[in-house]
Amino acid sequence: MNEIIFVTVSALIKSIAVVLCIVLLSAAVSVYIERKVSAFIQNRIGPNRVGPFGTLQPIVDVIKLLFKEDVVPAGADYQFHRLGPVLSLGVAIVVYAVIPFSSPFMMNIAGVDRLIQFGIAPNINIGILYILAMTSVGVYGITLAGWSSNSKYSLLGGLRSSAQMISYELSMGLAIVGILMITGSFSMNDIVMHQQGWKINLLLQPLGFIIFLVSAFAETNRAPFDLPEAEPELVGGYNTEYTGMKFGMFFLAEYSNMAVSSAMICTLYFGGWMLPFSPSLIGLHENTLALSLVQFAWLLLKVIFCIFFFVWVRWSIPRFRYDQLMRLGWKVLLPLAIFNVVATAIVMYIIK
Repeated sequence: MNEIIFVTVSALIKSIAVVLCIVLLSAAVSVYIERKVSAFIQNRIGPNRVGPFGTLQPIVDVIKLLFKEDVVPAGADYQFHRLGPVLSLGVAIVVYAVIPFSSPFMMNIAGVDRLIQFGIAPNINIGILYILAMTSVGVYGITLAGWSSNSKYSLLGGLRSSAQMISYELSMGLAIVGILMITGSFSMNDIVMHQQGWKINLLLQPLGFIIFLVSAFAETNRAPFDLPEAEPELVGGYNTEYTGMKFGMFFLAEYSNMAVSSAMICTLYFGGWMLPFSPSLIGLHENTLALSLVQFAWLLLKVIFCIFFFVWVRWSIPRFRYDQLMRLGWKVLLPLAIFNVVATAIVMYIIK
C-alpha cells in the first residue's frame, strides 16, 4: 500500500511538473507568434537574432526581466502590490488542471494496470464550473494591482478590468450553457466525447461560439478589448507601477490566459483532442500512449491556430471606446446569449 501511495504521489508531482512546463512553453510560444505575426502584418522582420529564426527571444526577455530592478512606489501597499501578479499568474496556471489533452492511456503502476488521464484530474465532473470560478478570481489580481499601486492611472485600469469582467463573464457563462444542455454534463472530457465524428459544437452552437469568442477576447484583455491597459489614456494601466519580474508575471499571465482561452475554444467548439477519423486508420489502438500523443498533437495544432487568430485580431482591429465596450457587453452579447439558451431549449424539446 505504501509503495502504491509513493508511486501515485510521484506520478502527481511529475504531472504538476509537466503542466508547469506546458504553461511556460505555451506562454513562450504565444509571445513568439505574437511578435512574428505582428511583424509580418506591419511588413517588418521581427525577432531573428537570438536562436534560429529568433526562437530563443522569449527566453532572453525573461532573463532580462529577472535582472531588472524591482521598484515599488513609496505610497503603495507593498503586500498587495506583490500579491497582484502572483494571483494573476497562479490563476492562469491552475486552469490547465481540468483541460483534457487526450483520451486516457494504460500505464502499469506498482504492478497494477491503471488508466491515466493526460491533462485532466481524475473524476473531475465540474470542469466548466471550475474554469469559470478561476477566471472570475483572476480579475482580483489586476484589481489589487491597480488599487495597491497608489496611482490614478493604475486604479482606473483595475476598475475597468473589474467592470469588463462582470460585463462579459455573464455572456461567456450563458454561451457555455447551450453546450451543457446538449451534452448533459459539466465534465470537459464528456464535452469532447460528445463531439465524436463531425458533431462539433461549432456547427450545433454557432451563435454561442461567436459570443464565447468575443467574451474570451474581453476576458483576456486582448485588443480590441484591452481597455485596462490602454496606453493613450492610462500610460500602462494596472501594471504602470510594476517593474522587473513582477511586470513579467503579468505579461506571462496574459499570454497564458490567451493559450488557455484557445484551448477552451478548441475543447468546447472544435472537438478538442478528438480525431476526425478512426485511430485504427493510422495503426493506433485505444488506451495507448502513442494514441494520446497523437491526440495531444492534434489539439496543439488547433490551439496554435486559435493563438494566431488572437494575434491577427489584435493587430487588425482598433481599440473600442469604453462606452462601446460596455454597450456591446450588456446590450448586444447578453441578450444574444439569453436568446441562444432559449432557442437551444426549444430545439431540444422539438427533436426530443
